[in-house]
Amino acid sequence: MSAVLETSPFFLRPMLKNDMDEIMAIELKSYVFPWTRQIFIDCLRAGYYCQVCEMHGYIVAYGIMSTGAAEAHVLNLCVSSERQGKGLGRQLLSHMLGVAEQKKIDTVFLEVRPSNSIALCLYDAMGFNQIGERKDYYPTKKGREDALILAKSLAKNIAKSFPA
Repeated sequence: MSAVLETSPFFLRPMLKNDMDEIMAIELKSYVFPWTRQIFIDCLRAGYYCQVCEMHGYIVAYGIMSTGAAEAHVLNLCVSSERQGKGLGRQLLSHMLGVAEQKKIDTVFLEVRPSNSIALCLYDAMGFNQIGERKDYYPTKKGREDALILAKSLAKNIAKSFPA
């Protein structure tokens, strides 16, 4: 199965506090246990890399990534249900990985539900590998679900940095 890349004009821009109504509409529609408005505001306040993807004047996707100590963590990546399956998630994640490379990040981490097969396919296609699990990390309607911890190395020529 191949994704059809979105051909409509879109652009990425920094997330603003004024975007919260549109972001929350997508978040609430996308997740049974969504982030709260305050979590998004806290990410902005903390200075995380927060981007939105806009098409025709509307937010259709967003991503949040924290960086520090040569590591990055993708905290949230979401595409509106109407735009899923058209390559926007891949393009947004690719952009975020490019930003991480520019910041000289060695490794990018993220957590994902094992039940989120669409996200798992994207992360696998983008070169992420499972490195661990977090037990009972996510809430579910009937208890808790583990998280898979995924990582992608961005380090270039690691072997060359060590003398033989």
